[in-house]
Amino acid sequence: MRTEQNLTRLDRVFARLDREPERPAHIDVPKMSRHRVALLSATLAFYLAIVWLVVVTSWLVRFDWQVMFFRPYQQWPEIHAFLDYYVVLGQRGPTAVMVAAWLGWRSWRQHTLRPLLTLGASLLLLNITVGAAKLGMGRLGPHYATTIGSNEMGLGGDIFPSGHTANAVVTWGILAYLASTPRARRWLSAVSAVVSLGVGLTTVYLGTHWLSDVVLGWAAGLLVLLALPWCEPLIARAEVAIFALRDRRRERRSGAFPAPAPVPATPVAVSLPLKPHPVAQDEASAAREPLAPARSPRAPAYLAPGPHSTRSERTPVTPIGTRRPPHADRLPRGTTASAAPRPLTGG
Repeated sequence: MRTEQNLTRLDRVFARLDREPERPAHIDVPKMSRHRVALLSATLAFYLAIVWLVVVTSWLVRFDWQVMFFRPYQQWPEIHAFLDYYVVLGQRGPTAVMVAAWLGWRSWRQHTLRPLLTLGASLLLLNITVGAAKLGMGRLGPHYATTIGSNEMGLGGDIFPSGHTANAVVTWGILAYLASTPRARRWLSAVSAVVSLGVGLTTVYLGTHWLSDVVLGWAAGLLVLLALPWCEPLIARAEVAIFALRDRRRERRSGAFPAPAPVPATPVAVSLPLKPHPVAQDEASAAREPLAPARSPRAPAYLAPGPHSTRSERTPVTPIGTRRPPHADRLPRGTTASAAPRPLTGG
């Protein structure tokens, strides 16, 4: 059984989440209502209208060129240094790290992985939709324009729609989407709108995007936020799968196995035989034992002919080639002690 000292940091995080496995009751999950569907349809129509106006080189393209020739960075050079840092609020890497840190703390407090999974789903949708549109239309930016008055489409660029603007809308708008109360949702929606609007206009000021790029980036980011309720069932299943994977990993590390199902006890009839009388038992056992045939008598077997002699009277056996002389004091077999020669002793 594991103790608290052996738990890793990841185990402690999941242990914290397990304290309240159910989602808090006061946090509602946005659903795809009729109002949201209507807003999504209107935003999609606006998105397609902007693309069409740029493709046909309409008045919107001429307005893009007028703003570019105005060169805002030369009109207000005193704010250039500040806006160089402000535009970082639209870069995907730094903003994703900041928002992920905040949503990670929210996941810790609310005991659910939904905030982090929602952020991941929104960034995935953003990369797929905006990246595909950038590569498909291939528009060049103001600094690389080749023909005055043209839409610069299909020339291998990647600035239409504006990725900074769309990323600012999604990254900061996800905080309003995941807000716990209606009041917090309203305040965070206003803050995210101001930040994304400022990031888009900053890219126009710096000359890295056309104005139509920024407008299309706002629409692209708003489409991702409006489509997130369709991803909520997938996010819920992903959360359940992650927790199930965590549980299996914990069982493998602890070596615990599920207890076998109990076997239902079935009554077994046992019949105990009556103990017979001792005399009757002996007679029965004697009757059951087969009679052994009588053995025929046979002559006794002798191991060696002649009378048995003691060990001291036996003739020693000296192996061939040994240097040890035979014992002279020992008598050969069949010789008595009186017939043996006696050693001469001096008188």
